[in-house]
Amino acid sequence: MKQEQEQKNAIWLKLILFILAVAILTLILYKTGVFQFFLDRKRMQDFIHSLGPLGFLGFIFLQTLQVVAAPIPGEATGLLGGYLYGPVLGTILSTIGLTIGSYIAFTLGRIFGRPFVERVVDKTVLQRFDYLLHHKGAFLIFLLFLIPGIPKDYLCYILGLGHLTTIEFLIIGGTGRLFGTILLNVGGNYLRNEEYMKFSFLFGIAIIVVIIAIVFKEKIERLLRVIHIVQYKRQKQKRMKK
Repeated sequence: MKQEQEQKNAIWLKLILFILAVAILTLILYKTGVFQFFLDRKRMQDFIHSLGPLGFLGFIFLQTLQVVAAPIPGEATGLLGGYLYGPVLGTILSTIGLTIGSYIAFTLGRIFGRPFVERVVDKTVLQRFDYLLHHKGAFLIFLLFLIPGIPKDYLCYILGLGHLTTIEFLIIGGTGRLFGTILLNVGGNYLRNEEYMKFSFLFGIAIIVVIIAIVFKEKIERLLRVIHIVQYKRQKQKRMKK
């Protein structure tokens, strides 16, 4: 009992220290105008170019940070990748950065547990996806990463509380994000080549898909919950037969 209490105290101490460090860092970033920098695509582009050969690492860092830090819009950095490096290299660099950022968020959720995740993730989002924590549901999680409008960065923190191994999470999250990453980089490439008609067409399709996802969001999530329950019952029956 005493050992269990000591473990809980240690977790809370680490949590408090981490929150304090994040709070201080956030204040510093805000006061120095770094957040405003990340929200300005032109300034980010100039910064990447100024790094020369190190631009690859700078862009990967931006993509990593936009997963871990909510104020940074992923759409902006995704388009930026296609604009700077073209659809193929941009997609590769974006995927590397997104994978690293997802891993960090997932690992933070796993190390610091639910008290930490409850402070990082919006309460309503955590309640919506709490059912994912009962068993792996790998295919279901893949679908969630695939659907537009799902808060995927928050999802990384939440899944750190679940049953997925790190390797399983990285494979599912990486493949699930890939389609959206490709579209953003193709769009960025259209902007670089001044192919505005193609960009407008791609943007229009993306908007339609997002609107459909928003309109049917509750039905989609309800269907996914049903799939989750069915999978859980099947797994439970298989375990009972064994």
